[in-house]
Amino acid sequence: EVSERYNFLKTQTDDVQRSRAELLKLIDNLTKQMQTQFAERFSVINQNFSRIFQELFGGGSAELCFTDSGDVLHSGIDIRVHPPGKIVSHIELLSGGEKALVAISLYFAIMRVNPPSFCMLDEIEAALDDVNVVRFANYLRRMNQRHSSSSSRTAAARWKKRICSTA
Repeated sequence: EVSERYNFLKTQTDDVQRSRAELLKLIDNLTKQMQTQFAERFSVINQNFSRIFQELFGGGSAELCFTDSGDVLHSGIDIRVHPPGKIVSHIELLSGGEKALVAISLYFAIMRVNPPSFCMLDEIEAALDDVNVVRFANYLRRMNQRHSSSSSRTAAARWKKRICSTA
C-alpha cells in the first residue's frame, strides 16, 4: 500500500513538473513575441515621432530611446528632442509650449501606428502660444487632407479666438 501511494504521488509530482516546464516554455515564447512586437512598434512610433516633430517644429530632430535596449519590456524610454536653433540637454529646459508640442508629436506618432476610430482633442493646444497654435492647426489640416475619405468626417473647433478657423 505504501508503494502504491508513493507511485501515485510520484506520478502526480512528475505531472506537475512537466506542466510547470510547459508553462515556463509558453511564458518564454510569449515574452519573446511581446519583445519582438513591442520593438517593431516602438521603431515605427520613433520614426513617426521624428517626422511629426520636424513637421510641427519646422525642423530639428527627435527620437525615442530605450534606457536598457537589452530588456525592452522593462526598459524606460528617453525622449530626446532638439528644436531648430536650440541646444537642449534635457527636455525640462524647453518652454511649456515646446513641451506641449513634443507631447502632441508623440501622441500623434502613437496614433499613426494604431489609429482610433474617434478622437477628441479637448484643450490639447492650451499650453501653446499663438504661433504654435497655428502650426498645430495647419498640421491637423494637412493630416485631415491626407487621411480623409468620402466616408469620414472631420471637425475641428476654433482655438484661441480667431487664430484658427473651423477645419
